[in-house]
Amino acid sequence: MILENKVILVSGVGPGLGSEIATRVLRDGGKLVIGARNAGKLEGIAKELDPSGQRILAHNFDITDQDACNGIVAAAEDHFGRLDGIAQVAAAEPFGDLSSTEMEDFRFCNEVNVVGSVQLIKSAVPAFERAGAGSVVLISSQATELPPPTPQLAYAASKGALRAASIALAKELGPKKIRVNTVIPTWMWGPPVQGYVEWQAKERGISANDVKSEIEALFPLGEIPADDDVAETIVLFLSDRLRMITGEFLRVDGGQFMKL
Repeated sequence: MILENKVILVSGVGPGLGSEIATRVLRDGGKLVIGARNAGKLEGIAKELDPSGQRILAHNFDITDQDACNGIVAAAEDHFGRLDGIAQVAAAEPFGDLSSTEMEDFRFCNEVNVVGSVQLIKSAVPAFERAGAGSVVLISSQATELPPPTPQLAYAASKGALRAASIALAKELGPKKIRVNTVIPTWMWGPPVQGYVEWQAKERGISANDVKSEIEALFPLGEIPADDDVAETIVLFLSDRLRMITGEFLRVDGGQFMKL
C-alpha cells in the first residue's frame, strides 16, 4: 500500500491514462480526487471506481481557470483534510503541422498544457506545505524528441515547454519538500491509440492488426506500452519510495528511444 493515507488529485480523468492512474491510487491505499470538465462523466467514473464513495471525490473544473484550480485543491482539503500529490493528465492534443495548425489552436494547446499545469501546481503549493511535503507528476510526450507520423506541432511544442517549466519548478519547490517529476510516454495502448489504429486502417485499406504491428515494430520489447504501464510509473513517483527524486524525466517507451 505505497499510497496509504495519501490524498492524490488526478486531473483530466477520462477513458485512458487518467482512469488508469485513479484505479491504481485506490488500489495502493490512497484517497482520490478526480477532476475534469465534464461533471456527468466524472461522477460516472467515480461510481465505477469506488461505489461506496468513501475514498473518492469527483470535482469538475477547468484547468485554464485559476479560480477553478484553487477550487479543486480547496475541495480536496475540505473533504479529506490534506493534499499530498497531483498527477496532471489534463491536456489538449491537436494534430497538424505548420501549414494546417490554426494559431488559435496553438495558443489553446499551450494554455491547457503549460499554463494550466503551472496554475494547478501554484494552487496546490499551500496545501502541500500544510501537509509537510508534496509530489507532482507531469506528463510529457516523446513527440518533443521524435516527431510522430501524424504531425502534432502545437502539442509537441507545449510538452517541450512543460518539460522546461518542470525543471524550474523542481528547483524552486524543492526547499518546500515538493517534488516535481515528469513521465515521458510514447504510444500508449488505450482508447486514443486504438482509435488512431482503426482510423489509419480505414484510411489505408489495411487491417487494424497490420497497423498495430507497424507500431509494435518500433519497440525492442515488441509491444506498445499500455496506459496502465505508464500509470504504474506515475503512482511510483507519487509515493515516498522515490522521495529523494525530483526534477527527473523517465521514458516509458518499451525501449523505442534506445532503438533509434
